[in-house]
Amino acid sequence: MHPTLAAVTERIVERSAESRAEYLRRIDAAAVAGPARGRLACANLAHGFAASEPTEKQALRGHTKPNVAIVSSYNDMLSAHQPYRDYPEALKKAVIRGGGIAQFAGGVPAMCDGITQGRDGMQLSLYSRDVIAMATAIALSHDMFDGALMLGVCDKITPGLLIGALSFGHLPTVFVPAGPMTSGLPNSEKARVRQLYAEGKVGRDELLEAEAASYHSAGTCTFYGTANSNQLLMEVLGLHLPGSSFVNPGTPLREALTRAAGRRAAELPTPIGRVVDEKAVVNACVALLASGGSTNHTMHLVAIARAAGVALTWDDLSDLSAVVPLLSRMYPNGEADVNHFHAAGGIAFMVRTLLEAGLLHDDVQTIVGHGLWRYTQEPVLRGDDLTWEDGPTESLDHAVLRPADAPFSPDGGLRMLTGPLGRAVIKTSAVKPEHRFVSAPAVVFDDQHDFLEAFGHGELDGRDFVAVIRYQGPAANGMPELHKLTPALGVLQDRGQKVAIVTDGRMSGASGKVPAAIHVTPEAALGGPLSRIQDGDVVTVDADGGLLGLHVDHEVFARRPITGRAPQGPEWAGTGRELFAAFRATVGSADTGASVFPGVTAPGQEVPVVQPA
Repeated sequence: MHPTLAAVTERIVERSAESRAEYLRRIDAAAVAGPARGRLACANLAHGFAASEPTEKQALRGHTKPNVAIVSSYNDMLSAHQPYRDYPEALKKAVIRGGGIAQFAGGVPAMCDGITQGRDGMQLSLYSRDVIAMATAIALSHDMFDGALMLGVCDKITPGLLIGALSFGHLPTVFVPAGPMTSGLPNSEKARVRQLYAEGKVGRDELLEAEAASYHSAGTCTFYGTANSNQLLMEVLGLHLPGSSFVNPGTPLREALTRAAGRRAAELPTPIGRVVDEKAVVNACVALLASGGSTNHTMHLVAIARAAGVALTWDDLSDLSAVVPLLSRMYPNGEADVNHFHAAGGIAFMVRTLLEAGLLHDDVQTIVGHGLWRYTQEPVLRGDDLTWEDGPTESLDHAVLRPADAPFSPDGGLRMLTGPLGRAVIKTSAVKPEHRFVSAPAVVFDDQHDFLEAFGHGELDGRDFVAVIRYQGPAANGMPELHKLTPALGVLQDRGQKVAIVTDGRMSGASGKVPAAIHVTPEAALGGPLSRIQDGDVVTVDADGGLLGLHVDHEVFARRPITGRAPQGPEWAGTGRELFAAFRATVGSADTGASVFPGVTAPGQEVPVVQPA
């Protein structure tokens, strides 16, 4: 085992000793012998099967067959979730064949960050993760269930389902993917058209044509953003069937894998609270780094770990990033998409080469048994029979996927920045080395639309600058993604300007070539240093040196009054935002997972509580 992997794991185990032990005590106390519904009084149980078909009702009246909950994020607007329409019935039949019974326990909301980018609705996006977790808990709350099937794909949805499932950690739980759409317009061409539109060189019709050719059918978007990072991480966590994450919808293999997931759930594998332990969390971090995954997971993984009693910190991610090599090039970190990655050997090869390099823990529980080596296998249909065979021992396309001893980069491309402005995350895997250091005057905005207006008026042309977009943190306005800024910043960078962005908000999992110091904490709305920065202050973003610098006398800066503010009162009305005042008032900081749930806090961390304005 690599010494850094061992050291990081050991300190996480030590840091989490008390909280993990308490979590395990709680889930062990919730486990019962025999079907859980056996504990219900007759009136409770009668309510639980009143609407069932006669054969299902008979099975639920009995005390032999396990009952599996199905929780789904289906809706027919999200391309990634549309395939889930027919899953419940297929899964119910599969569970019955596996010796159990299944009920559709509940649905959870699913919003699309791609639709809400730059819109007020995006201010609900991060909060939706915790809403989904709560909705999952409600679905499982009836004590009718002995296991669960979770159906979810995209950005906040899979983390929310997982956090909710971990609150019922005594239940064996299988996550069921739906797969990516087939490859459409290359992502690099889509990005090129976006920049042309930002410059006014093409119109809306041309832009819409390019977008529609890229996002063209049912299935996950094919770039390697948060949605596909979710799927890879669920597999490496041992919660998907091996090799199931990136099989396209509507194919015989996809349908066979869905049926197999139902049968596996009926067999009641290891409870999810035992699967997601300290070693599994470290494996997920390594997989995120090696694949060049979404920066959103610097928050989601912390929140997921906390839900299992594990205290993960940004320092853990940073130390792992220094030794985990970058093994894949998927857009925005390259030209390929997830279909190309899967064809080149995909997760099976990545797990194999990382295990061989001592960079993953094999000693973990999964839904298919003990040992992560099981995820070096891939599913194959032999006639009507689904089997698992050894995956490739070599990459089939070195332009997309490489072994650990010949990586694209010796580190994972995810760095932590520290300095007078606080702590931040920066993803460097898509940023060229010559763009990783920017020291320039700040241009300060309290709203992303003001930045785009300044760009449109040519006010940012011909000069180097660091765009400071503040009051975008969890407590300010729900920490929206600021992906709409990427094309404009990319235009200026391509013209030869030195540009960077510093923000307490998020960038999309698809953000790429412009250096972006994001998730700055403490955030401006809580009086963080960003609230005192002014136009013209020289700011340094040094990705390689790990510095988020401010070249202003410390005492002078400390005496400055706070300027700007987050939206308040009636400014929050509309698009449902007024319903989330309690979230804004209680949400934790980015480095503690940006969650409204109390949970594990690592030594030295404090979860701020914001009082409503």
